Amino acid sequence: MKSISLTFGFFMCALIAYAQPEPTSPGTITQALEKKEQMENESLIRDLPARNAGPTIMSGRVVDLAVNPDNPIEFYVAYASGGLWYTNNNGISFEPVMDKAPTLIIGDIDVNWETGDIWVGTGENNASRSSYSGAGIFRSSDHGESWEYKGLPDSHHIGRILINPENPSEVIAGVTGHLYSVNEHRGIYKTTDGGETWEKTLHINDSTGIIDLVMEPGNFETLYATAWEKDRKAWNFKGSGAASGIYKSTDGGDTWTRISDENSGFPTGDGVGRIGLAVFDQNTIYAVHDSQFHREKEEDKESFAEDGLKKEDFKDMTEERFLELDNKKLNDFLKTNGFQEKYRAENVKQLVRSGSVKPADLAKYLEDANAMLFDTPVIGAEVYKSTDGGETWQKTHEGYIDDLFYSYGYYFAQIAVDPRNADKLYVGGVPIIRSDDGGKTWKSINGENVHSDHHAIWINPNRTGHIINGNDGGVNISYDDGETWSKHNSNSVGQFYAVNIDHQKPYNIYGGLQDNGVWKGPHNARESDAWHGEGEYPWKRIMGGDGMQVQIDSRNPDIVYTGFQFGNYYRLDLANGKQTYIQPKHELGESPYRFNWQTPILLSPHNQDILYLGGNKLMRSMNQGDDWTAISPDLTKGGRPGNVAYGTITSISESPFDFGHIYVGTDDGLLHVTRNSGGDWKDISESFPEDLWVSRVIASEHDKERVYATLNGYRWDDFTPYVYRSDDGGNTWKNIGSNLPQSPVNVIKEDPHNEELLYLGTDNGLYVSLNGGDSWVPHVKDLPYVAVHDLVVQPEALDLIVGTHGRSVYVIDIAPLSGFNEEVREKELHLYAPEKIRHSSRWGASWSSWMEPYEPEIHFDIYSRSEGAATITIVHESGVEAASLKENLTKGFNKISYDLTIDEKASKALNKKSVETTTSSNKKIYLPKGSYTVTVSRNGKQDQQTLVLE
Repeated sequence: MKSISLTFGFFMCALIAYAQPEPTSPGTITQALEKKEQMENESLIRDLPARNAGPTIMSGRVVDLAVNPDNPIEFYVAYASGGLWYTNNNGISFEPVMDKAPTLIIGDIDVNWETGDIWVGTGENNASRSSYSGAGIFRSSDHGESWEYKGLPDSHHIGRILINPENPSEVIAGVTGHLYSVNEHRGIYKTTDGGETWEKTLHINDSTGIIDLVMEPGNFETLYATAWEKDRKAWNFKGSGAASGIYKSTDGGDTWTRISDENSGFPTGDGVGRIGLAVFDQNTIYAVHDSQFHREKEEDKESFAEDGLKKEDFKDMTEERFLELDNKKLNDFLKTNGFQEKYRAENVKQLVRSGSVKPADLAKYLEDANAMLFDTPVIGAEVYKSTDGGETWQKTHEGYIDDLFYSYGYYFAQIAVDPRNADKLYVGGVPIIRSDDGGKTWKSINGENVHSDHHAIWINPNRTGHIINGNDGGVNISYDDGETWSKHNSNSVGQFYAVNIDHQKPYNIYGGLQDNGVWKGPHNARESDAWHGEGEYPWKRIMGGDGMQVQIDSRNPDIVYTGFQFGNYYRLDLANGKQTYIQPKHELGESPYRFNWQTPILLSPHNQDILYLGGNKLMRSMNQGDDWTAISPDLTKGGRPGNVAYGTITSISESPFDFGHIYVGTDDGLLHVTRNSGGDWKDISESFPEDLWVSRVIASEHDKERVYATLNGYRWDDFTPYVYRSDDGGNTWKNIGSNLPQSPVNVIKEDPHNEELLYLGTDNGLYVSLNGGDSWVPHVKDLPYVAVHDLVVQPEALDLIVGTHGRSVYVIDIAPLSGFNEEVREKELHLYAPEKIRHSSRWGASWSSWMEPYEPEIHFDIYSRSEGAATITIVHESGVEAASLKENLTKGFNKISYDLTIDEKASKALNKKSVETTTSSNKKIYLPKGSYTVTVSRNGKQDQQTLVLE
C-alpha cells in the first residue's frame, strides 16, 4: 500500500502518454482552481449580478441522497452538475450548500449526522456523455459555509464515499477514475486522519475503477465493493470487461479479496458490466448487474408472414425472396418506418431488380452510428443474491428483466433492500421497480409524476414503505411503497444544452435540457409557489426527449424549430399545436447520415425560410425543412467504427454580411468555410490541435472577415481552454485563451453592440473579455462554478442569457458592459444613464396589513477605475439635495441599489420649493415626480447623469 501525503499544491503521479490529445495533469487542474480564485478577486465584473430565471419544475439529474435516519425530513440531495442542496422540511424547500466550493460536480456524498461533517466525492460516476469530472474530495464541517480540499485530484470521477460511523476520521473512497482515458489513480483509497493522507488499498488496472462501495449494517469492518472496467471514447463506449467484479474486505478496507470468481455463480468474463450492491445482513447480499453478454439468438422464423416486416428481416434476405413480398406488407413497413414518399413497394422492387439497391439497404436505411448502442441484444439487468456473505451467488429470477436497462445499464445499476425485510427489493433503471419476493418477480412503481432514469434510492430503516428517490427529474418521496409519490422540484438545477430568445415584449427564453425536453418561458417569470394556486406554471414544455437546439422564426415566434437527440428535429406551429418531422433522409442505398447527439440547426439570418442542419454533411432547406439538399460533401474525417455517432457536424454559423458565407465545425476537429453556399469548401483548421471537438464557431457581426472558434478536449480528458480568433476569414488564427484557467470551453458569443466585448462559457463558469479576447475576467456574483453550455444576447433588452448544465438559466444585465469603451476605461468614475422610472402611488403600500408593502428599487451602474469610497447625490431640479449615499466601490463595474426614499429634512426642503411629498403607509417618504441630477464623486473626480421620475 502506498501512502500519499496531500497538500493543495503537491500531487501524485505521471500520466500515461497518449498518442492523441493528452489528459490534463492533476497539478494543472488544481492550479486552475487556484488561478480562478485569484482572478475572481481581481475581476472587473465581480460585482455584476446574475439573476436565476429558472425554470425549476423539471429539475435535473440526482446522483445521490444522504438522509438523517433519525429525522428523515432532513436530507441532502446531490445533483450531477447542480451541486449539493439541503432540506430540513422534507423537501418543501431546499438551500444550496456547496456554492462556495470550487466545483459543483458530484459523484457521491456521505454525512456523519452526529458531527454534521459532509464529505463529497466530486465528479459524476454515471459515465454519460455529459458526466463532468471533479477535482477530488472535499469536506465541510460547517454545513457548507466553507469547504476543505481533501485530496485525490486525479480521481476525476468518484463512485462512492463511506464514513466510518464509529470514527469520523476514517473514510473510504471508491474512485471510478478518468472517463475518457486510462489512469493509475483509480480503485479504493482509505484515510484514517480525516483526509490528510490516503492509502490506495485496491488497484486492479488502469481502466478499472470502483463504482459501488457498501458496508455491512453496523459493521464497518466488513465492506463490499464493485469494480467496473469500461472504455469510453467519443465514438465508442464499451461498458464491460473481465476485470469487473465484486470485492470484499473484512478489515475495514485495508485489504480486499475478489469474491466473484468463476466458481461463485456470479457472471465473469468480458460482458460483466456495472454492478450495484445492497447488503441486508452479514449473510444476505444482493447485486444488480448490467450484463453486456449477448442474448441467445431466437430461432429464425418467418416473422414477417404474420406479424409484419421488421428491419432485421431484410439483413440477410435474398433478392428473390424480397421480390416475392406482398406489396401491402412492404408498403406498411415503408410507411411505418418513415421512408421517403418516393420509396413505395413497387418503386423499391424496381430498384432491386435493376441492381441499384439490395434488400439489406432497407435495414441500413433505418440505422445510424447509434444502432449498435441501442439495438444490441444484450442481457441487460439481472439480480443476484448471496446468502453466505458473498461466497456464492444465485440469480433471483428466471428469464430477462426487460425494459429496465435496455442496452445502457452503465447509466443505472442501483439496488436497495428494505432494512426490515430481506425480500423487499428496489432497482433503479429507466423505471424504478420493486420486488416483494426476494427478486423472483418485479413490478414497476414509476408513478405518473415520477421521471424516468433512477440513480438514488433511500429506504427508511424505521418505516417500511417510506422511499426517497432521485432521478433525472429530481426528487420524489413515497410513504406507501411507491404506490403514490410526491414531487419536490423547487431547485433551479436544470441541465440545459442550448438556449435561445425571441423578440417579443416581454421576450421569451427557449431551451433544451438533458432528458427533460424543450421549454419556453418569459424572461421575467417569477419563480414562486404561486403557480400551485393559479394552476399554470409560466414555463411550458414544447418538446420531449433530450431537448436540443432551438431556432425561432423572427417573423412569427409561433414557428419554432427544435427537437431531441441525434438530429430528430421538428417544425412546431405553437399557435395551432402542430408539429412536422423534418430530419433529412439519405437516399436508399447510400450510407446513412451521421447525426451528433447535439445536432446543430440554424435559421439563415438572410431568409427565415432557409434552415441549415448538420449531419456529417451540411443540409439546407429552402422551405422550412420540408425538403433538404446536401450542400457539402462529408465535412468530417469519415467517422470511426463504434457504437456512438462520430464524425459529425457540431456547429454552424452563417455570416450576417453575406448569404452563403458559412462556417461549419465538427466533432473530430475540422473547420470548413464556404463563401458560395456550398459550391466549394475550404479546410481552415490545419493549424488547430488535432481531433478536438469544435464546440462553437461564430461569424462576427462586426467584421466580415472575423470569425471565432472554440475547441473542446473534454472527450480526451483534456481540459485546456482552446479559444481562437481569425481576422482573415480563417486563413490564420490567434489563440485568445491564454490567460484562462484550465477548463473545457463550450461556447463563445460576441456582443452585438460592442465588438470588443466577448462572452465565454466553460465547464466551470462564465468569462468576459473587454478587449476582444486579449484577456478574460470571470463572472463571480450569484453564478456558481457551473458548466455554461450556451449563451445568447437579447439585443433590445441588453440581457445575456446564460444556459447552464446544472443550474438552469441566468439573466445578466450587460448594458454597462456593452457601453464600455476606452473613454469610459480612462475615467476615474463613470455613471451610466439610469432608466426613466414611472412614479407610483403604490410605493410603500400593501394590499393587506398582513402582506409586505411594495417597495421600489433602482440601480445605479458605475464604473470605477480604482477601489474606494464614493458619494452619490440625488439633487432635485429645484436645487434641493434629496438624498446622499455613501458607497464603497470596487475596481470595475458596480451596481448600487437605491430604494428611492428621502428623509424628513429633504422632504421639508422640497415642500418649501412647492414640491409636494407624501408619507406612505410604510412610514417612508419617496422621491416625488421630477427630474434629478445624480452625481457620483470621489477625491474631486465626478460624473453626472439625469434621473427622470415620470
